[in-house]
Amino acid sequence: MNNLKVIFMGTPDFAVPILEMLIENTQVVLVVTQPDKEVGRHHQMEMSPIKKVALEHNIKVCQPLKIRNDYETIIQTEADIIITCAYGQIIPEVILNKPRLGCINVHASLLPRLRGGAPLHHALIDGESKTGVTIMYMDKNMDTGDIISTKEYDILDTDNVGTLHDKLSLLGKDLLLDTLPDIINGTNKRIPQDNSQATYAYNITREEEHIDFNCSAKEVYNKVRGLYPWPKANTIINNQEVKILECYISDEDSTLSAGTICKIDKDKLGICTKDKVIYITKVKPFGKKEMAALDYINGLQKDKVLNSIVL
Repeated sequence: MNNLKVIFMGTPDFAVPILEMLIENTQVVLVVTQPDKEVGRHHQMEMSPIKKVALEHNIKVCQPLKIRNDYETIIQTEADIIITCAYGQIIPEVILNKPRLGCINVHASLLPRLRGGAPLHHALIDGESKTGVTIMYMDKNMDTGDIISTKEYDILDTDNVGTLHDKLSLLGKDLLLDTLPDIINGTNKRIPQDNSQATYAYNITREEEHIDFNCSAKEVYNKVRGLYPWPKANTIINNQEVKILECYISDEDSTLSAGTICKIDKDKLGICTKDKVIYITKVKPFGKKEMAALDYINGLQKDKVLNSIVL
């Protein structure tokens, strides 16, 4: 495997362990990642985590703004295989047809479930009991190619996007390492996806970050953990947006309208859902840092928020 020439395409932290494994075990001849972007109030340019790793290992980097128009560097680079993970753009067929071993993708779900760019978020928000990683051949459509291998992961009640991100990233690295020899030898499986079983995990919109307390407590809990630590679920308290970061479901039945603040303790804020009271324990008020609910509650005028409706 040490002689395998690889073009790697990826962008975020999730893909870093996979690239590092490839650098250790193969010849990575080119890294393709998204262009540097402006971040922060000072609009400083920041490179992707994948670009940082590539530069640390003196690997050539290509950053097309639109890969469907700018792919000459890629097709001119001699490689046996192209491996992608969370790259962020649809790969044109002229690239897919180039390497002799094809183009494969490391996807953070058990395909055909949760095709798309936000499978980690939707696995939690949708209340999935398990997810995993799929190694697949790429085709011209989004996450529809033949499956080569999969590895399952049982989602814990304590998982959030951050923990799921880290666990599946390492799972993907190990699965790819185990799968590559079969791909090289031509002995790998190639299983067509059952499109009738497909579900989709499109990128989270700003509107979807808002909590609807008319849902069940379990649905609210899943949304909060499915959006933490990014992009974070939100609601409106005291006419101000508050990000809800951590919560838990109580055994108490809701006796007031959904969205009513029904209890204020020293370290938690109780809000009614359509069935149970959910307790908020960690928040980020607008313009402030993350804080325990204890510190947030100390700043509230309790007599004005108790029994008020959260929007």
